[in-house]
Amino acid sequence: MKSYRIIFLGTPDFAVPSLVALHQSEHQIPLVITQPDRPKGRGKKLLAPPVKQKALELELNIFQPQSINHSESVAQINALNPDFLVVVAFGQLLKNVVLDIPKNGVLNVHPSMLPQYRGPAPIQWAIIHGCSQTGVSIMQLDEGLDTGDILQTEMVDIDPEETAGMLHDRLAKQGANLLLDTIQNLSHKKITPEKQDHTQATYARLLIKKDGHIDWNQSSLSIINFIRGMTPWPGAFTFINNKRIKVFKAKKVDVSEIVAPGTILNSFPDELWISTGDGAISILEIQSASGKRMHIADFLRGAKIVAGLKI
Repeated sequence: MKSYRIIFLGTPDFAVPSLVALHQSEHQIPLVITQPDRPKGRGKKLLAPPVKQKALELELNIFQPQSINHSESVAQINALNPDFLVVVAFGQLLKNVVLDIPKNGVLNVHPSMLPQYRGPAPIQWAIIHGCSQTGVSIMQLDEGLDTGDILQTEMVDIDPEETAGMLHDRLAKQGANLLLDTIQNLSHKKITPEKQDHTQATYARLLIKKDGHIDWNQSSLSIINFIRGMTPWPGAFTFINNKRIKVFKAKKVDVSEIVAPGTILNSFPDELWISTGDGAISILEIQSASGKRMHIADFLRGAKIVAGLKI
């Protein structure tokens, strides 16, 4: 296969497998562009994004502009005369002043079957909504938000117990493989770009911490899917005895009667059953305010939670 000069743009963990796959291929990566280091944690120390950390390990050149569309960025990209730009969860929208630079266009790896779940959180929302399938799309980037022509897609089944974190890791690797396959097929002129049906588009908005608050009025299955979709971040949570509790895993249980949603139910001593809009779920893994994730039986040994308590 022909060797191309590819400038890579990406920031979070999801983008790392694609960068590694390109680096291990016959293609050249003259530059990696990623977001600036950001303050993290209680100490607010500057932390390099995962793509920068991997690029340093691979000894690749790195550029961290505040704006990819600034004249300085455009000049630096132009000077490298790239065949492709590859964008994977970069975090900034590219304008035509950048999109028009590479000879063969700008490729984007997106973890959904476009036009479904455009936007920044497609993996989480697919699970929250109870989808049984999702996938990866490789598209030609344009100025819109995930609106470009589709080059290749690959669908996967979602396991009923799979969390957003698990699916994220699977799709990151799948996207990397599909990216290489797409570049090869483009080089052999085997791909005809297909326009998206914009009438079928859905949007996966960015999640924030408060989105993880569990609504016990929802059905048991909806709550279980919500917990899966919120794991590991931002995390599904509720309040018990005025203490914030994070929930990692739950299962549906059969109950003889429906009581007010969000009520602690009578159950076995080492189980925690909570009523929902159509029944109840049993909490399996939990994280107390102390910050330690544990099995529910271990949690209940040190917590006084009585049946009938409304949370």
